Formats: sequence, structure tokens, C-alpha cells
Amino acid sequence: MKNSAKPDQLSAADWLDQGLKTLTESGFTALKAEPLAKAMGVSRGSFYWHFADVGAFHTALLKRWREVTTEQIIASLERSPEGEIPMNVLLRRAFGGSRLTLDVAVRTWATVDPTARAAVQAIDKRRLSYMESLFVAQGYSPAVAQARAQILYWTFLGFTLSDKSLPKPRQEEILAELIRIANAPA
Repeated sequence: MKNSAKPDQLSAADWLDQGLKTLTESGFTALKAEPLAKAMGVSRGSFYWHFADVGAFHTALLKRWREVTTEQIIASLERSPEGEIPMNVLLRRAFGGSRLTLDVAVRTWATVDPTARAAVQAIDKRRLSYMESLFVAQGYSPAVAQARAQILYWTFLGFTLSDKSLPKPRQEEILAELIRIANAPA
């Protein structure tokens, strides 16, 4: 991503956006000040202006990942038009596109880094809790809501981690079936 600001005017958000891009494209081992600075065309000093060290950057990056991949999505679902079933909107969003390479990159990072692992566990808990609340709001009992949320989340993780893509028409058929299953009476 090209930044229109002068190099000395980069914000922490600019660094975090570059970090998410780098994580997705090159993996967690590339999340170091020097390669990030080089990719942004600035000195490492700009990095250290915003972050005390690489560990602080990693923590902020994981927070930004949560914001982008979970909190912003939940906020947009909360603004769904009247009559729209938020779970259906969520399923279309989660399963209607391509693999979520950023989630894959963070989950790979979490296999070797305790901070990333804690972030993944927290985001999984947040997503599951939100999905459960959507099912409860639709009238399902808490036990059924919890079971359906877990099943759908496991399905989402499988979809995310799968390296096999389907033709768009087949993917849409499967998504329609998943929505039907999600809305089936308990």
C-alpha cells in the first residue's frame, strides 16, 4: 500500500496496515523494523517513533487484526437493515469470498508465538460468543445456540484453512445450504 504522506509523517496506523499486508504476503518472520521500513521507503527511526520495540508492534498488530477481522464486521452486522437476519449476513460474508489469508497467517504465527496464540484464542472466543448471541436473538436456546455457533465456526475455520477453492456457483450452492442448516428449527 502506497502512503501519500511524507515518510516522516507516517502514523502508527500506516505501520500496522503495512504489517498486516506483510504478514499476509510474507509471514510473521518478516514482521521486523528493517524490512517494514524498507517496504515503506523510510528509516527504522520512523518505526521506533511509534513503537517501543518489535514486541510492542506485534501486540499492536494483533490488536489491529482483531479490529479489522472481527470488531468492524460485528459493528457492520449491528447496523444490518431491518428484516435482515444478521447470521445470514455473517455467513454470506464469511463464506462468500475467497480464503482469508490474513487469518491463516495469524494462525500460523500463533503456532510459535504465545502472544499471537493468546490473540487467536481471544478472537475465537469473541467470534463464538457473538455468533451464540445471534442465535439466541433468533430464539434458539442457549445450548442450541452454543452448539450451532461452534459447528459453524469449525466450518469457517476449515474453509479458511482449506487450500482448495471451489467454482463460484458451487460455493454459492454450499453457502445456501449452510444458511439453510443454520436456520433450521431446533
